[in-house]
Amino acid sequence: MKSNIVLGIGLTASKISAAVPLPEKKETEHHRVIVIGTGYGAAVAALRMAEKGIKVLMLEMGMDWPASKEHRTFSKLIFPDKRSTWLKSHSILPFANVFTFKKYTGVLDRIDTDQLKVYVGRGVGGGSLVNGGMAVVPKRAYFESIMPEINAAEMYDKYFPLANRMLKVNSISPRFFETTPYYKFARTARDQAHKAGYKTVFVPNVYDFDYMEKESRKEVYQSALNGEVVYGNNAGKQSLDKTYLAAAMKTKNVEIRPLYSVRSIHSTKTGYKLEVDNINTSGDTVFSQDFSCDFLFVCAGSMGTSELMVKAKATGTLPALNQEVGEGWGNNGNVMAGRNFIKQGTGSKQSCIPTMAIDDWDNKEHPVFAEISPMPMKMETWTSLYLAITKNPNRGKFSYNALTNKVNLKVAENFSTNAIADVKQLMDKLNNENGGTYARLLFKHGINGEICYHPLGGCVIGRATDLYGRFKGYERLYTCDGSLLPGSTGVNPFVTITAIAERNIEKIIAEDFQNY
Repeated sequence: MKSNIVLGIGLTASKISAAVPLPEKKETEHHRVIVIGTGYGAAVAALRMAEKGIKVLMLEMGMDWPASKEHRTFSKLIFPDKRSTWLKSHSILPFANVFTFKKYTGVLDRIDTDQLKVYVGRGVGGGSLVNGGMAVVPKRAYFESIMPEINAAEMYDKYFPLANRMLKVNSISPRFFETTPYYKFARTARDQAHKAGYKTVFVPNVYDFDYMEKESRKEVYQSALNGEVVYGNNAGKQSLDKTYLAAAMKTKNVEIRPLYSVRSIHSTKTGYKLEVDNINTSGDTVFSQDFSCDFLFVCAGSMGTSELMVKAKATGTLPALNQEVGEGWGNNGNVMAGRNFIKQGTGSKQSCIPTMAIDDWDNKEHPVFAEISPMPMKMETWTSLYLAITKNPNRGKFSYNALTNKVNLKVAENFSTNAIADVKQLMDKLNNENGGTYARLLFKHGINGEICYHPLGGCVIGRATDLYGRFKGYERLYTCDGSLLPGSTGVNPFVTITAIAERNIEKIIAEDFQNY
């Protein structure tokens, strides 16, 4: 997908120092609808409005990453280059960060807080570019418990199936899974889970498994089977730029501007004003520009939306936002863990796309949904890796620091203590029944409670917003992203975010656009 990219070369020299150019300030642009972000919720909202003939401008902080025939858009997992990482001089994965490069507006960012390291995608397509693609619908009973005011029957009969169709969710062939060397790591972990008394489940994905089978036969370019996922997939993966955003662009009613970073949001008599910086690939501001709009959708993800709205309330540019803005943030109970000396071996060939999980969610004392993750090092490591989701009840809060003009996420020191205990119980049982030890070379004590791949909350539905994502205190101001979810979904959250966005935008279009 090609997006409209504005570089803005003109600069105005400072009278004090002619050698130091200042960013140009461009004239204000007005648009009927502006969407901040291009992730799951943003993409849903843009497409559905565009289908109704509504013109939409999307502002994206990251780059456009159009596919190339040479399959060289994204960096590989092993030996990453500057394309991998957002404006940092080194790689940022949970382990093995020995790679350095020039700062660049790469596809994966890590936001470090006192207690957590939160991973987010940067680019047209947001987190869909960098996640493992695991498309999981939450267990209905858990969904009803965390979002009791939302009609679950409507969600499970209509919006979850719609999201799955649009996202092109599919499942791996059991025959291929059982026979290919690329999933030996998952079969080994499955067999050991069963021996320890645990249940496993196949997990659907947005990666095209028909394409993957062709990869295994070397009929097509190898992406998932050759070390591509967390820094983007050059083929095979149905990320948003190939689904929702591609459909939105076909309507001719959507314009996407990459490398446009929104600095602040202000209310006006007729709508909203945005202060925006156009940045280059080094992160420097090329020019600044104000935008105005009648309808504003703040869909910059849990971290980005929460930051913008907390700052707007604290600085008085959106003073009527309520006290719930910035509250209710959670990490979806994320914990990583590893086990060494796996007797059967995990294979030197490993697909980068997870397809199976240990499902112990109904355990009343230690509920865990643990994805069996790959570690594609192209050699036998005798190591099993897991990304676990737990029912961590603890929540963080965003707050504004007037001295630094920054918004910070604060969580308690013991934020992940219970989640780590749940995962430790799982790892201990697996080791006791199968042999193996904690992978302490990967993580301290073999378990990492600092990582967060699934940031959720900060503008929770029914609290900071009404039940359809309308911010309380304002008209025509919305969010449709992960900031709406109350810190947890029990599974990978992007299908839930997409389904909730489909539900919300349908109501908003029907009710809010009639008089404008």
